[in-house]
Amino acid sequence: MANSETKDRKIGPVTVNVRTVGAAVLLVLAVWFILMNTAKVKIHLWGMATVTMSMWVWLTVMLVVGVLLGWFGRRYREKNR
Repeated sequence: MANSETKDRKIGPVTVNVRTVGAAVLLVLAVWFILMNTAKVKIHLWGMATVTMSMWVWLTVMLVVGVLLGWFGRRYREKNR
């Protein structure tokens, strides 16, 4: 039976593995996507209000919300194991 553990490498103070590299690539792609979308857009908030703002601001807010939800979800799973 093969060993299913991935090999970790220490580069300075950082441990590098497949998950770390994948997260870094996704972060770079997300930042690039955000920086390429600078036009002003109208955003309708559930029919209650309409806000006009730069698309990069909205995408940055959504990225931060997604990262926080993932972080809290992971903490919740680890706590309930």
